[in-house]
Amino acid sequence: MLSVVDAVRADIVQGVLQPGTRITEAALAERYGVSRVPVREALRGLEAEGFVESRPNVGSRVAEIPFDEADDLFAVREALEISTARRAAGRARARFGGGGGEGGGAGATAGGADDDWHRVRQSLEQLLDEGDAAVVAGDLDRLVDLNERFHIGIAELSRSRTLATLLRQLSRKIEWLYALDEFSRGKRLWPDHRVILAAIDAGDADRAAELMGRHVRESRVGYLGRTAPAEVVEQLRAAPVPTAGGAA
Repeated sequence: MLSVVDAVRADIVQGVLQPGTRITEAALAERYGVSRVPVREALRGLEAEGFVESRPNVGSRVAEIPFDEADDLFAVREALEISTARRAAGRARARFGGGGGEGGGAGATAGGADDDWHRVRQSLEQLLDEGDAAVVAGDLDRLVDLNERFHIGIAELSRSRTLATLLRQLSRKIEWLYALDEFSRGKRLWPDHRVILAAIDAGDADRAAELMGRHVRESRVGYLGRTAPAEVVEQLRAAPVPTAGGAA
């Protein structure tokens, strides 16, 4: 069962509570069948996360994300995900010597694979299969959730707690952006995931970082192309993706 803060956040992310909507403790308490105390605590937490805005003598409302802040979120995500892909590929190379295939991943075929790698790698394979089915069915809402889980899974493969924690925090806002933009939840970029994972399996840190960087940049350009001034979008299209990194 979801906590009150998780339930309210889910309703915001999924668009049940739209940006700018005024929300009251009484209404939310009735909606979730709880007292006002946990609702009050939930609103404080969501305000700290940036999902809710509260003003004295005015009350609370669902926050809105201006395009420049949305671009900042994507820029941070771009840097984080390039790092997670690079580290995950480096970990694969160190443990398995590269050469893993798409079918089951290096962790599924090479000797000495640790349980953590095998578990996460197998869950990613299942996610890709579910995503392929969602694309065929045109279930775009399902793709939003699967996309988030895939990227978190890559962060888990990197075995960087810091990067994984930061990405989890950021992914809630990114998921919100996607949920608010029907067009961005399309299926065009979903096939990128298998190619990225194949590069990680092969232990090719440079290629994994490059593919992940392009993938996130395409998402960033696609979203801003429908929300930002044209000159901002063109500048972003022309800017190189910063995929260079240190030791993987």
